[in-house]
Amino acid sequence: MLAAGLCHGAEPAPLRLWPGAAPGDQGDIGVEKDMFTPQDGLIAGKPIIRLGNVSVPTITLYRPPADKDTGTAVLVFPGGDYRVLALDLEGTEVCAWLNSIGVTGVLLKYRVPRRQGQAPFVAPLQDAQRAMGLVRLHAKELSMDPLHIGTLGFSAGGHLSAALCAHGDDRIYPHFDEADTVSCRPDFQLLIYPHGLVRENDGYTLSAETIVNGNTPPTFLVMAQDDPEHVENALGYALALQAEKVPMELHIYPTGRHGYGLRSTSDYVTSWPLRAEDWMRSRGLLETK
Repeated sequence: MLAAGLCHGAEPAPLRLWPGAAPGDQGDIGVEKDMFTPQDGLIAGKPIIRLGNVSVPTITLYRPPADKDTGTAVLVFPGGDYRVLALDLEGTEVCAWLNSIGVTGVLLKYRVPRRQGQAPFVAPLQDAQRAMGLVRLHAKELSMDPLHIGTLGFSAGGHLSAALCAHGDDRIYPHFDEADTVSCRPDFQLLIYPHGLVRENDGYTLSAETIVNGNTPPTFLVMAQDDPEHVENALGYALALQAEKVPMELHIYPTGRHGYGLRSTSDYVTSWPLRAEDWMRSRGLLETK
């Protein structure tokens, strides 16, 4: 199924993550649908998809043209406060950009909103661990480098990426098959206006689920000073990376606020994809196979 989903030139089809229902899910949260309303406002003059009530998590695989393919893959985690998913702004549009620089985009549609009795990130983290395991298990047969599989997360998706890095060899669900035995640690991560990385009203102290250590992968961070989700998230995470001597690149811009994705605005922060491409190239991730 993964091989079929990665055929060059084929229309990508979503692939279910789990054999049957996702761990612990009862399927009782309502019909999956776009929650966008005119009151939500536009981003760079365009609406966004705000997908809610996700009970069937999937990955959709977007592959670059064969002559550009670097063998690098990136799992893309949209944001949405763990309530909805900004599926186009921070998902399909991101995969299209990744394809343009020779990278396979793997869009994760993870479960939202939060499940009763769980922390908001628990079900999404299970989905992220499973997705990374599946992609890494089948990487070689899909002509991908199993050591060049990273993550790119926006807002809550940035928190999800950091949580995945902190639990790269610690599955938080029962094993189903071989995909749950390989490492789910990303080889690198890009965090774009992440939120929830530091404890609320506690300076630069990281949240328990996003703790950094010497095994945290190289990281690229972007945030604006006027972000209402607080620039301390990026700064605190960067300080922790520095303390552990983890390679990282940090970009803080004066304005831009939150939730711009890759859409260009008058704020300089929206040039971040150029900086990210340079960073990936400097790490040898964009060399054509």
